[in-house]
Amino acid sequence: MKKTHPILRAFWADRWAAAAAVFLGVEILVVLLLPLFLGQDPNLTDREAGFWAPPSSQHLLGTDDVGRDIFARLLYGGRTSLLVGFASTALGAVLGVPLGLLAGYKGGKWEYWIMRACDTFQSFPSIILVLAIVNLVGPSVWNIILVIGGLGWASVARLVYSGTLSAKKAEYVEASRVLGATDRDILFRTILPNVVSPVWAALPLKVVRAILSESSLSFLGVGLRTPEASWGNMAQCAMELVNLTTRPWAWIPPGLCIVATALALLLVGEGLRKALHPRQRG
Repeated sequence: MKKTHPILRAFWADRWAAAAAVFLGVEILVVLLLPLFLGQDPNLTDREAGFWAPPSSQHLLGTDDVGRDIFARLLYGGRTSLLVGFASTALGAVLGVPLGLLAGYKGGKWEYWIMRACDTFQSFPSIILVLAIVNLVGPSVWNIILVIGGLGWASVARLVYSGTLSAKKAEYVEASRVLGATDRDILFRTILPNVVSPVWAALPLKVVRAILSESSLSFLGVGLRTPEASWGNMAQCAMELVNLTTRPWAWIPPGLCIVATALALLLVGEGLRKALHPRQRG
C-alpha cells in the first residue's frame, strides 16, 4: 500500500486546515455545477415576483433591484470572484517565480533591475494602483485578472529571491554544478524545489487579496458592471440604507461568501505553512 506523502499527512492532520480545504472544494463544485441543474438565468427579470421580492420557494434569496434571482446571481458571482482570485494568483506566481530565481542566482544586473522593479511595484498602495489601471483599461474580468496578477508578482519574486540566495551556496548545488548540470537545470531542478515551499504557503493569502481587490473594485463602482455578477458588485447594488435595514437577503449572502471564502483560504495557507515547515511537521 502506497504511503501518504508526509506533507499531505501533516496538512490533513490539521483539522481546521482540512475542514477549510473541504469547504473550498465543495464551494467550487457548487458554483460550477449547481447552476447547470437549477437552469436559472442570473440576468432574467421575473416580472411576476417584482423588484426586491423577499425569499420564497421560487426565489430562495429573493430578487434584486431589477427582479433578478439573487441565488442564481450568487452562484454565477462566485464563479467570477473565484476565477479572479485563482487566475490572478497563478499569473503572479508564473511571473514572480522565474524572476525571483534569476535575481537570486544570477546576481549583478539581473538582481539590481528585478529587485528595483519589485521596490517600484510595492511602493504604491495596491488597491489604488489596481483601481487606476482598471479604470484605464476597462472593467472586464480578464482585464482585472491581468492587472491584479501583473501587479502581484513582486511579493512572489521576493520570496523566491531570498530562498535562492541561500540555496545557491548549498553543497547540493555545488555538486550539481560539478557534475555538469546547466544553469537551467540547477535553477528549475535543484534550487526551485527547495525554495518553493514558502510560495505555496503564501498563495492562499494572495487568492484572498485578489478576491478582496475585485470585491473592493466592484463595491466602489469601478469593477465589473451589471448585468455581470460578482460577489462585490452584488453587495454594492444593495448598499443603500433602506436595503441595509429592511432587505438583508440582498447583501448578507454575498458578504458571507466573501468572508467565509477568505477565512477558509487563510486556514488553508496556515495549514500549508505548518505542513511545509520541517520542525512543525515533526
